[in-house]
Amino acid sequence: MSANSPEPSQRVDVVLLKAGRTKIRYEAELLTDDGTRITVRAPWAGEGFRDFGFVRFEPGDVFTEHYWRDRWYAVKEVRSSDGTLKGWYCDITRPASRNGAELVVEDLDLDLWVSADGTDVLRLDEDEFAESGLAERDPEAASAAATALDELEALAHLSTDAPHWPPIS
Repeated sequence: MSANSPEPSQRVDVVLLKAGRTKIRYEAELLTDDGTRITVRAPWAGEGFRDFGFVRFEPGDVFTEHYWRDRWYAVKEVRSSDGTLKGWYCDITRPASRNGAELVVEDLDLDLWVSADGTDVLRLDEDEFAESGLAERDPEAASAAATALDELEALAHLSTDAPHWPPIS
């Protein structure tokens, strides 16, 4: 490769598990992996669009996703096809693991949405979390998940400006 040729981007498969089964698998561009935080970028991987009422994910949206090997959440910056920031969708997860070209993360049902302007901070899917039975099967994981959601929500209410939001450092 010549000195003027860009390096090819490294690809990873993001595998999102839910209750031990693959919920979704999609290809993403690996941006960084510092040994603790893994950051990837991928287009919206869902079928068509998904309207949550407070945000709509649709073809052309780009997600810059931050996963940690030592935190119980993932933070996903969501931008429209024209680059406009829609907000941050946060999944409460077990700490991520990466084995070569596969990034695996287990979704624990709890989510948090933070709008681009920081005015909307919404806790999501607490009913699904309660119904999942995780508290009975794995009380330590359930406690870590609840603590992670509380931590993210507190940071979101502090400020949507650095250094508090998004918590990617």
